[in-house]
Amino acid sequence: MASLLNIVSVSPTTSSSSSAANFHSRHLLAPTFSLSFTRRRIAIRAAENGGNEADEPNKQNKTGSSFNQLLGIKGAAKETNKCKVRLQLTKPVTWPPLIWGVACGAASSGNFHWDFEDVAKSIVCMMMSGPFLTGYTQTMNDWYDREIDAINEPYRPIPSGAISENEVITQIWLLLLGGLTLAGILDIWAGHTFPTIFSLAVGGSLVSYIYSAPPFKLKQNGWIGNLALGASYISLPWWAGQALFGSLTADIICVTLVYSIAGFGVGIVNDFKSIEGDRAHGLQSIPVAFGAETAKWISVGAIDITQLLIAGYLTGAGKPYHALALLVLIVPQVIFQYQYFLKDPEKYDVKYQASAQPFLVLGMLVTALASCH
Repeated sequence: MASLLNIVSVSPTTSSSSSAANFHSRHLLAPTFSLSFTRRRIAIRAAENGGNEADEPNKQNKTGSSFNQLLGIKGAAKETNKCKVRLQLTKPVTWPPLIWGVACGAASSGNFHWDFEDVAKSIVCMMMSGPFLTGYTQTMNDWYDREIDAINEPYRPIPSGAISENEVITQIWLLLLGGLTLAGILDIWAGHTFPTIFSLAVGGSLVSYIYSAPPFKLKQNGWIGNLALGASYISLPWWAGQALFGSLTADIICVTLVYSIAGFGVGIVNDFKSIEGDRAHGLQSIPVAFGAETAKWISVGAIDITQLLIAGYLTGAGKPYHALALLVLIVPQVIFQYQYFLKDPEKYDVKYQASAQPFLVLGMLVTALASCH
């Protein structure tokens, strides 16, 4: 997860390495140029990277659906409604895993009750983890990936020029500060003497930043980047939910970190739609580094082996029925892997995730319920 900020005029011969140098010379927090220039330059960059295929995004804009952008599907239509554009930047399709992680944490605490206060607490925690902090992460990632998106998805809000630099940066800050504020409120609400949830929110926000932004840009390395992504999407919201209603324990920390390996595998699924842009900008995602054929097996291996390890742990912990339920939930995932993902990971990535991921997250809930007894 190279810049347009210093480009006054763009030539079709401008190299991506030159753009990268320009990018590092400007900081996210220092917007100083006109909005009209921003939109024009981004649009030019999208057309430039499209080369002879510049007409194809236009066809996609005419025939695609703006809803596709929320799902992360290629071929989406360009959106002009500013409210929809802002929502697209936050990628709501990425919120459910975080929301579910909070639910798993609440369940594994053993202290959640179906009363008004506990339900209200969990909803606020889900808002913090999903729309606010995940929205912050996705908006910031789109900002730093705008030139990669100009190749892979030129109809995305930023490369298409549908939203300006200042508007994007404002949205990043509002979502970040909103999420941190909710984290502080939750600590007070839970009566914490140490701001556990606020600390988790700050830590997660920092990981999100160094994942997308230079000089670290963890996503440049497929192994480190996807592991960081998996931990952020599975472990952190689970820990927040558990800390809200109970206390973190060593076994839960270990279990969720193991589950993060499955998150690593899921992250690889999302990398297949960005191979062209990642390769052009030197990002060593797993599909770029190992090729699509090997990468798809690394992905399914990480997802399936992780759950088998968790099932083994539950068996050893005296939870054989929970382990059996988890094994049963692995079966349809394997079926959909062969039916969709292993057949064509680029064509069927969304269909595969829609079919298989519900069984993965149900397995997480089974593990959480086993942990609270």
